[in-house]
Amino acid sequence: MKIGAMLNSFRRPTFAENLEAAASLGIDGVQFYVSDDLPDETVKDYLSRIHDKGMVFSALCGDIGGYTDADANKEKVERFKRILNLSKKLECGIVTTHIGKVPEPDQNPELYQILYDACKSIADHAASIGATFAIETGPEKAPLLKRFLDDLDSKGIGVNLDPANLVMCSCDDPAAACATFGKYIVHTHAKDGINLGEGKWLEVPLGQGGVHFDTYLPALHKSGFDGFLTIEREVGETPEKDIGMAVDFLRAMTQRYGI
Repeated sequence: MKIGAMLNSFRRPTFAENLEAAASLGIDGVQFYVSDDLPDETVKDYLSRIHDKGMVFSALCGDIGGYTDADANKEKVERFKRILNLSKKLECGIVTTHIGKVPEPDQNPELYQILYDACKSIADHAASIGATFAIETGPEKAPLLKRFLDDLDSKGIGVNLDPANLVMCSCDDPAAACATFGKYIVHTHAKDGINLGEGKWLEVPLGQGGVHFDTYLPALHKSGFDGFLTIEREVGETPEKDIGMAVDFLRAMTQRYGI
C-alpha cells in the first residue's frame, strides 16, 4: 500500500509550502481540498510541482456540503461534476466527499430518494469520464452504506474508507467494514479516534484510539485494496509532528504485514 497525506492537514499558508512539508516525509502522494474547478494555469503549476517531488495526487477532497437538500442539490451536483473533471486533469480520477447521513430507506424514503437522485447523477458522470465518486464512511454503519452503493449501481461510485469515522461516529468495526465494502474501496484516510458517547468523539494520533490497525490493515489488504493510506489530521497543536509520527507508524505496520 502507498502512504499519503492530506495537504491541508499541514496547515501551512500555501499549496507550495504544504507540498514541501509533505515531500520532506518521503511519502507517495497527497490529497487536497477543492470546492470547484481550477484555472488551467493552476492545474499546470500543481502538476509540475507534484511531478518534481516524485509524487502523485492520491485523490481530491470535494466536501461542498451534503446532498440532503433537494433545492440546493442542482447547483451542488453540477459543481461536483466539475471537481470530478478536475480530478482527471490532475491525473488521479478520485474525489472523496461526505454526502450526508444515509437513512434506512423504509424509515425515510423521501430523504433516501433525494440522496439517491443526487448521487446517481454524480456517479454516472464519474463513470462517463473514467473517474470515481468516493463516498466517505462514518455517519452510518457499513451495511447501510453498502446497500446504498448497490442501489446506485454505477461504475463511477466507490468508497473512501475512513476507519476513525466508523469508530467515532457510528461505532462500527473498520475491519468488518473492509469485508462489507470490498471492491468499492478506492481510497482511505489514515486516522484514529475514540467514541466518547452521547454523540461526542475525539480524534487522536494513529495507534492511540479505537482503530485496531493490527486487524484493520490486514482486512483492508484482504479486500483487494492496494491504494493510498492518506493521513488526515484535523485537530492537535503539532500537525506536522503528528503526521510524521503517522508516516512512521504506517511504514512499520505495512512492513510488519507485508502490505
